[in-house]
Amino acid sequence: MSLRDQYLLDPSVTFLNHGSFGAPPRVVFDEYQYWQREFERQPVLFVRRAEGLLDHAREILGRYLNVPADEVIYLTNATHAVNVLARSLALRPGDEVLTTNLEYGACDRTWEYELAKRGVTYRKQPIRLPATTPEAMVDDLWRGVTPSTKVIYLSHITSGTALTLPVEVICARARADGIFTVIDGAHVPGHLPLDLAAIGADVYTGNLHKWLSAPRGSAFLHVRPEHHVWVEGTIVSWGWVEESTYRRAEVSELVNRNQWQGTRDIAPFLAVPAAIAFQDAHDWPVQQEQCHRLAVRALDEIVERWGGEPLSPVPDPGGFPWFRQMVACPLPPVDAPLLKRRMYDEFLVEAPVTVFEDRAFLRLSFQAYNDERDLARALEALAALLPEVRAS
Repeated sequence: MSLRDQYLLDPSVTFLNHGSFGAPPRVVFDEYQYWQREFERQPVLFVRRAEGLLDHAREILGRYLNVPADEVIYLTNATHAVNVLARSLALRPGDEVLTTNLEYGACDRTWEYELAKRGVTYRKQPIRLPATTPEAMVDDLWRGVTPSTKVIYLSHITSGTALTLPVEVICARARADGIFTVIDGAHVPGHLPLDLAAIGADVYTGNLHKWLSAPRGSAFLHVRPEHHVWVEGTIVSWGWVEESTYRRAEVSELVNRNQWQGTRDIAPFLAVPAAIAFQDAHDWPVQQEQCHRLAVRALDEIVERWGGEPLSPVPDPGGFPWFRQMVACPLPPVDAPLLKRRMYDEFLVEAPVTVFEDRAFLRLSFQAYNDERDLARALEALAALLPEVRAS
């Protein structure tokens, strides 16, 4: 069975949008449904087993991320995790949270809403594009640092521009300056090698349902142990009560406060080990490299045929991975919503058309089930539609 056949995606659709919501392989989806059925077979018994099952799933995830399991909890998505942190941080009027102009809109809104209630400034520092070097990007960010900067929040891989940011360097410099770091790695697990110990962020969150191809509703939040005591979460339940039987001495405060959430569906979390095993069994670094070559070819061909400036060096002479399996390809001035709609309606090509600073980009995500035929179909759609969807 080919890798294309191991996914449940509609074979009539050219699916180049894995970066939005992912897609689990059949074997991972089967594992997910197995745990849902286990819950239905004997709900009370399953709830009694849940803590042990989640502990085991955290152990496997912790090894994958190279951090102790007690520093990790499962949540439904990275936006949920950003909400946890934005609400938990003890910030005061006059403090500032520094970010970039490249961030995901839902998380921007989270910070803006939560910080406005406390008189805290959410400062967006412009990052000059096209990118030139990681050092220049770090220098751009630090132009926004002030004596009031208490937190730096930014994406590891950006959503709209698909660029990798030099988070390891940023976290090290922030730690030296006494600034707390929150990294949104929504697109990273299964996409880039991920060693949280090496990155050194105070807080790191990542989606597991995207590039790791776990079921939707699976993500993680990693918090360094010195911060566990104040991470409150969005739901207060039994683990917060000192005398509760659900509170366990053998796990961290982070786990006690956040793992037990009553009758929520934990099947997506319990299927994460199957997603990790699937990628291990299929030599995923080889798959990732093949996808990267498709992304490079897509960018090269679109730039050659329709012009435009790439957002980063291709290839980068310094070896920095500005993009891997997901790439934002510049387009001529177009009606972006119309192009996206017609690419799907007329060619069954599923790919987002993003806009950054009034420039349109076709964001293409290549996963192991994609091949040259998918790229050819996307190029065919562009050739037919671009003359008809020019911006007025």
